Amino acid sequence: MNFFENTRPGRQVTHGQATFDLPILYFRDDFFGLYFTADFKKVKAIMPSERLHPLKMPNGRAIIVVAAYNYLDTTIGTYGEVPVGIPVVFNEKKSRWSSLPPLLMESNYPNFGVLVQHLPVTKGVARDAGRGEWGYTKFVADMTFQVTPEYFQCRMSEKQTHILDLHVKRKGIWLTDHKPLTTFSVRNHQLIKTVIKQYGRKRLGILPKGSYVRWGDHPMARSVTDLDIAVEPFLSMYYTERSGILASGEVIENEVRPFEGHRGEDREGVFETFYTES
Repeated sequence: MNFFENTRPGRQVTHGQATFDLPILYFRDDFFGLYFTADFKKVKAIMPSERLHPLKMPNGRAIIVVAAYNYLDTTIGTYGEVPVGIPVVFNEKKSRWSSLPPLLMESNYPNFGVLVQHLPVTKGVARDAGRGEWGYTKFVADMTFQVTPEYFQCRMSEKQTHILDLHVKRKGIWLTDHKPLTTFSVRNHQLIKTVIKQYGRKRLGILPKGSYVRWGDHPMARSVTDLDIAVEPFLSMYYTERSGILASGEVIENEVRPFEGHRGEDREGVFETFYTES
C-alpha cells in the first residue's frame, strides 16, 4: 500500500497569505535533533493546561527536544523548520503512571505527545499555515543547513540576531520508525492535538559526543535556556529517510492559557543548504 494513498484530492484552506491543500504531504526531508534534560518545575510552570504533564527522567528532570527539518519535497514547497518540543502526557494524574513507558513508546502510548514550544520556519506561507490551522508557535527565521557524511548542522538567526546552532553527529543504532508524531499546540485558547503520520528509518545515539546546541541571545533562545536546559544532550537522532502526512488536528480542551511564542516580523527568511560529499 502506498503511504500517501487516499490523501488526494485534499481539502483547500486559506490562512493569511497561505492557501494549501490538507493534508500537507512531506515526501522527503533531512530531520535531525537532540534530547536534553531541563528543570521539571520550570517546565511544568509554562504548560498551557494543568492536564499536560511533562515526562520526568529518573533524575527528576523534564525533557526538551531541539530538532531541525530541512524539507526537500513537500506539497507546500521547500523550507526549513526548527521545533523545540516538550514530551508530555495529557490528562493523566501523576500517581497513575511512570514516565518510562511513554518515553520509550512515544505515540504508541495513550495520550503521549510533544508540546510545541517554538517552531520557527523560513517562509511566510509556512508560518501562516501553521499558526492559522494548528496554532503552532511559528515565526520567520533564517536557516543555513549543512549536510556532510559525518554530521547534520543548522545555524538559525533572525536577521542579525543569532538564535542557535544545532549540530548532530551521524551515529547510533538503526531503527525503523512507523510511529506517528503527536503534537499539542494552542489556537484561540483551545488545546489542539495533531497526529502526524510518519514512515521512515532513523538512528539513535546515546550520550552522543560531539553533538550540541549553542544558544544565541534571542527571545526564543532565552525562553529555552531559562528552563535550565542541560549543556550536554543525552540522546541524538536523525532520519536517513522519512515521509509524513500532516492533517488537521482536533480540539481536546477549551479555555487553556495562551501559548503563542515569539512572533517576529512579517518577512521571508533566508533558506540555504550545503551538501559536502566524502
